[in-house]
Amino acid sequence: MKKKILIVEDDLAIAKLIEINLNIANYETKKVMDGLKALEIIDEENFDLIILDVMLPQADGFEVMEKIKHRNIPVIFLTAKKSVFDKVNGLKLGAEDYMVKPFEAIELLARIEVVLRRYGKNEKVLNFKDIKVYLEERIVKNDGNTVELSPKEYELLCLLIQNKNIALSREQILGRVWDMSYYGGTRTVDMHIKALRQKLDLGNHIKTIYKIGYRLED
Repeated sequence: MKKKILIVEDDLAIAKLIEINLNIANYETKKVMDGLKALEIIDEENFDLIILDVMLPQADGFEVMEKIKHRNIPVIFLTAKKSVFDKVNGLKLGAEDYMVKPFEAIELLARIEVVLRRYGKNEKVLNFKDIKVYLEERIVKNDGNTVELSPKEYELLCLLIQNKNIALSREQILGRVWDMSYYGGTRTVDMHIKALRQKLDLGNHIKTIYKIGYRLED
C-alpha cells in the first residue's frame, strides 16, 4: 500500500515539482495551496506525512501545525523562512524536520524516508509481544496463529501499535480510524477496544485512560 503524503504549498510550480518526485518514488500525493484547505482535507482524509510550507494564504504553516499536532501525523516544514527563530519555532511546534528552500528533491525524499521510518510507517510488519501484523497481507497472527479481525479492528490495532505507550483520546482514534465523517460516537471505539482485548488477549496491555481514551503498554 502506497504511503499518502499531503503537499501544502502555495507556489504551484514547486508543488508540482514535489508531487512529480514523490509520485516517481511511489508515494500517493494530494496537494493544496492554502492553510484552510489543508486543515479541511486533514480532517477528511488520513495521511502518512505532510510537507508544509510556512508562508501560506488563509492560515500560515505554523497555525496549521498548531491545530494538527494532536493528530500524530509527521510534518516536514519546507519553506523559504530560514531564520534560526523560525526553525526553532517549527520544531518546537512538533515538526519532525525543517527544510529551507531552495531544496534538492533527492534530499527531500531522503528526509521523508527517515521520518517515515522513525514513525514505523515504512515497516512491513508491526510487532507487539507475540502479535505480528503483516501490513501488506493484512494478516494478524498471535503466537503464530492467525486471528480474524474486522477492518476497523485491524486499523485500530495498527494505530495502537504504531503509537505504543502513547495515550490516544477517543476523538483521536475516531479521527484516525473512522475519519471525521463517521457519526457513530466514541462508544464505537470502546466496543472495538473490547473486541481487541478479547481476540488478542490484550486485556493487560490496552490501558483505559480515565475520561481520555486508551494506551497500549508493554
